[in-house]
Amino acid sequence: MKLASAIVNGREEALWVSSGGYVPISRLREYFGGEGEPVIMSRILSDAALQDQLREFTQRATEAGVSLNTSVDRLLAPVPSPGKIICVGLNYRSHAKESQMEIPASPVLFNKYNNTVCGPGTVIDPPDDSGQLDYEAELVVIIGKKGSHIPHEQALDYVAGYCNGNDVSARDLQFRTGQWLLGKSCDQFAPMGPHMVTADEISDPDNLEITGWRNDEMVQHANTRDMIFSCRDLISYISRYITLTPGDVIFTGTPEGVILGKPPESRRWLEPGETISVEIQGLGRLTNEIGIPGRRG
Repeated sequence: MKLASAIVNGREEALWVSSGGYVPISRLREYFGGEGEPVIMSRILSDAALQDQLREFTQRATEAGVSLNTSVDRLLAPVPSPGKIICVGLNYRSHAKESQMEIPASPVLFNKYNNTVCGPGTVIDPPDDSGQLDYEAELVVIIGKKGSHIPHEQALDYVAGYCNGNDVSARDLQFRTGQWLLGKSCDQFAPMGPHMVTADEISDPDNLEITGWRNDEMVQHANTRDMIFSCRDLISYISRYITLTPGDVIFTGTPEGVILGKPPESRRWLEPGETISVEIQGLGRLTNEIGIPGRRG
């Protein structure tokens, strides 16, 4: 299934992304004799029985050619309020090399906060004292089951789905001190979307083409098999120290091609009006525009 989150008639709802458009989960359930109350993504991720019901209903609707599409006010990130946003740095050898950093022996972890989360189409307004805005196209893993000390061979059983993500970074703020937090956790610095594709539709998350775009120019292109630490590696490793719960998201790292990786004299940082996009095989395309520094809030 493809699932999305959006504002529909002024309130947040989870939606099924059908071949014809967006179908509110509430409308789908009501059509097949279930509850008609709005459902949000966090409930779906924490309710296995509801997930099974949705698989049945979406299959029946597809086979019957039922059209329950609706218009949406605004698309949100698939998981609008993650429990945890765990990010992985330097997870592609080529990116570590272009950043002039050592290949890590263990996953390099950092976090973002919920203020960074935004959806497709959101205009990202950077801080007014940052002039070094950069993109990072990434595969995002969405956790669907609580787990601690997860065995490596079972790690993907804990995944609800996958989506595109962009680890937007203000490099001057990131390297102002030894901690990356400030340059990674500004408002709107973690766009995700346009939807979540459930894990059963992605046979191998460690073999997906990933592409980053700046306006109409392809600036990043790789395959997730080039990651130093696979999705299984990351889930198992993280869960040794941090209990994972439904709705947590893991940004798995970016390949080479970021602005930071270019020679200093060739770096052209993102400017207002430019667009940045992430396109991963089977996951659609996420696009955001760069806005005016300091405008937010």
